[in-house]
Amino acid sequence: MFVDPPAPQPLQPGETPPASAAPGLPSPDGTIAWEFNPDYQRLVTMWRQVLPTLDTLTSTLDKAYQLARSRDVWDAPVSGRYVEEMAEWRTRLGLYRQAILTSISDQAADTPRWVPANAGAPHAFS
Repeated sequence: MFVDPPAPQPLQPGETPPASAAPGLPSPDGTIAWEFNPDYQRLVTMWRQVLPTLDTLTSTLDKAYQLARSRDVWDAPVSGRYVEEMAEWRTRLGLYRQAILTSISDQAADTPRWVPANAGAPHAFS
């Protein structure tokens, strides 16, 4: 069994941008205008779209695997081969899930949550 990597966290109610002493481009009045990074938000949205689909695939395959292992469903010599194939599919799906979620999580870790509003800074998807 695999453990999912940490999910990117959406903008929390009351969350504020970094202190103005952080590096960034100052506005004319000397303060820095910050915005929540839209590319980081896309990673949050992507995680939320992908996770339910992966959960559905996993639970559906697990249910079919449990049924295939039951002698009440199929009691034939060839059934062992299909159960082994389904076990392999479960492993592949686990690896696939891990790869997808890890890539989103890693990209989120490398993407700043806040960017200066007028910086034109490079983002994850540019």
